[in-house]
Amino acid sequence: MAEFIVLGAVSDVPSGTMKEFDAGGVKVMVAGVGDKFYALQGRCPHMGGVLAQGKLEGTVVTCPRHKSQFDVTDGHVVRWTSGAGLTYEIARRLKAPTSLKVYEVKIADGNIQVKLSQ
Repeated sequence: MAEFIVLGAVSDVPSGTMKEFDAGGVKVMVAGVGDKFYALQGRCPHMGGVLAQGKLEGTVVTCPRHKSQFDVTDGHVVRWTSGAGLTYEIARRLKAPTSLKVYEVKIADGNIQVKLSQ
């Protein structure tokens, strides 16, 4: 059974912000929304954009690379970039809409902890 891994302090991710952490080689993005924290895969499944460098509006994160959007509460796709206007070489690499992997989060002793496998 997987154990929880400490990523960082609660103060590292103020409400309305995101931060990427390296959890033993796994890139994990943590979003602070109100008094809750959500942990998801750190890279966009569309074309690998660093989600923590994107924009967080409420519970929706927009990838900085190609503007795909995901809900941080459960990882579902809000908007998927179609590839329209991109060169053929880039457009053919686009994948079908894919939700983000979500990790279980708990707060203990002022630290954000995640369980990488369910």
